[in-house]
Amino acid sequence: MSLSRRGLIGAGAATPLLSSCATTPGGETSGGPFRPTWNSLIEGYWTPDWFRDAKFGIWSHWGPQCVPEFGDWYGRQMYIQGNPFYEHHVATYDHPSRFGFMEFIDQWKGDQWDPEGLLDLYQAAGARYIMSMANHHDNLDLFDSAHHPWNTMRVGPKRDIVGTWEKAVRARGLRFGVSNHAAHAWHWWQTAYGYDAEGPLKGVRYDAARLTRADGAGTWWDGLDPQELYTGPTFAPPDGIGSIAEMNAWHDARDGQWIEDPPANNPAFVRSWVARQRDLITKYRPDMVYFDNYGLPLGRYGLEATAEYYNASLEWRGELPVVNGKRLEPDQRRGITETVERGFSDSLRAEPWQTDTCIGDWHYNRARFTGHYYVPAASVIQRLVDVVSKNGNLLLSIPQRGDGSIDSDERAILTDIAAWMAVNGPAIFETRPWRIYGEGPTEVQGGMHGEGQARPWTAQDIRFTTRGQTLYAFALDWPQDGQVVIRSLGLGTADAPRIERMDLLGGGSLPFRQTADALIVTLGQTRPTAFVPALALHGQGLTA
Repeated sequence: MSLSRRGLIGAGAATPLLSSCATTPGGETSGGPFRPTWNSLIEGYWTPDWFRDAKFGIWSHWGPQCVPEFGDWYGRQMYIQGNPFYEHHVATYDHPSRFGFMEFIDQWKGDQWDPEGLLDLYQAAGARYIMSMANHHDNLDLFDSAHHPWNTMRVGPKRDIVGTWEKAVRARGLRFGVSNHAAHAWHWWQTAYGYDAEGPLKGVRYDAARLTRADGAGTWWDGLDPQELYTGPTFAPPDGIGSIAEMNAWHDARDGQWIEDPPANNPAFVRSWVARQRDLITKYRPDMVYFDNYGLPLGRYGLEATAEYYNASLEWRGELPVVNGKRLEPDQRRGITETVERGFSDSLRAEPWQTDTCIGDWHYNRARFTGHYYVPAASVIQRLVDVVSKNGNLLLSIPQRGDGSIDSDERAILTDIAAWMAVNGPAIFETRPWRIYGEGPTEVQGGMHGEGQARPWTAQDIRFTTRGQTLYAFALDWPQDGQVVIRSLGLGTADAPRIERMDLLGGGSLPFRQTADALIVTLGQTRPTAFVPALALHGQGLTA
C-alpha cells in the first residue's frame, strides 16, 4: 500500500470523474469532465503515476534576463534607482531611458545553446522530466506564439525555444513541462514606466513610458509595439516624486505587491494571457504546466485554463497532467499539485507535491561562477532525498548563460549528481514513502523561501523510501565513526520490522545488529558515492 492523492490508498486508484462540460476561457464549451471551479478540480483530479515515479526534473529557466548575467528580476530592478541592478545597468549599458530592457531581447541570440548536449547531462543526472520556461514576468513568449508578437520566432534567438525542447525531450522518452509566469507582467513591469527621482536625469521617464510602435521604424523591432511587451501603464508613478525612498515606497505599495487578481483596467492583458496559455498547451501538449502563482493565475481565468487543460490532456493521451501552484489551501492540494519554491515540507504529505529550487540564481549570475558558490551536488542530493521521503519531487534549475550554455562549475555539479544517481537511483525512482519519512535532529521550517535559514544535515538525519518489498534508508551525511544508527527501527518500537539482510547500494552486504533501541549498521571503509549513503533493508514488516 502507498500514499496517493486520497491518502493511504492504492497508488493510481481511480477517482470518479464528473460528467459535465467545461466552459473555456473564450466562452465556448469543450467536452470533458472538469469544470472551472475548485470543487470540480478537487473532486475529479488524481496525480498521474508518471509524476510520482519520476521524482526529479530539471528546469531550463532561461530568457533575455540572463543576458546581463547579473541575477534575478533584472528587468524589473534595472528601473529602480538606488538598486544595485540599476547601478550596474547604468554603469555597464546606459541609463534606462536610453537603453531599456527590450534591448536585451535583441542581444539574446542563444548561439551557444545545445539542447541535445544539455539533455545528455540532465538525463545522466537522473532527470525524468524537463521543463522549459515559456515566458517570464518580462512578458516575452519563448515559443511560436500566435497571439503575442513579442516572441522568440520574431525577435532574439528567432527560434521556437519551447518547441525545440519539446521535440528533443520527447525523443528521449522523458516527460515535458512548461512554465508560465506572465500573469504577473502587468504589475511587475510598472517600474519601467517610472523615472529617476534624484540626480542629473531627475524626472526623465524610462523607455516604457515613451516608446510607441512608430518609434521602431527602421530598427530591429520594426512593426512591434513596446506597450504590448511592457503591458501599458497601470501603476505608473505620477510626476513630482522627489526622492528615491519615496519612489520605492510608491512601488512597494502598488506594483511591488504579488497580485493574483486580473487587472481591472487592463482587460486586453487578460485576453492576451488566456489566448497565449491556450496556444501554449495546444501546440506542445505538455505533461505539466507550472504556474508561478499563489493558487491559480488571474482568478477565474486560471481555473478555466486548468479545467480546459485537464480535459484536453484526457482527450490527447488518456491521462491527467500536472499543474503546479503555490501556497495552496489544504483542499486545493487535491485539485492541483503544490510546488514549494526554495522551501521545505516539515511533514510527510498525503498529496504528492514538489519543491522547485536552483543551484544559483533563477537567472544566470556570473558572480556565482567566478566566486564558486553554487549549491553543491551533495546539498542537491540531500534535498532530493528529504523531499522524496515526504512524497515529493524536486524540480532543479541549472541556470543558463545568455548564450544558452552552462559553465564548468555547473557541469561538474551535474556530473557529481549523475555519479550518485548511477549507484542510488533505485532508492529514488518509482519509490513511495514509508510509514514515516525519517528521523533526526535537524528540523526544517515548512513553506517557501526557507533555504537560507536551513541548518546543515547530519549523519543522524535518516530518510526512508520504499519500493516493492525493500525499505531504503538514507543517512544525509556520512557518519564519521562509520556507523548509522536508526532509532525508529529498534525492536522496541511499535510495529517494528525485523531486518534480515542489509546492503549498502554500490557496496554489498553490511553487518548490523537490531536492538530494542535501534538498528545499528556498520558501513566500513568503502564509499561507493561521495555523499548520502543509501541502505537497502530486507526482512519482515517493511512494507508501508
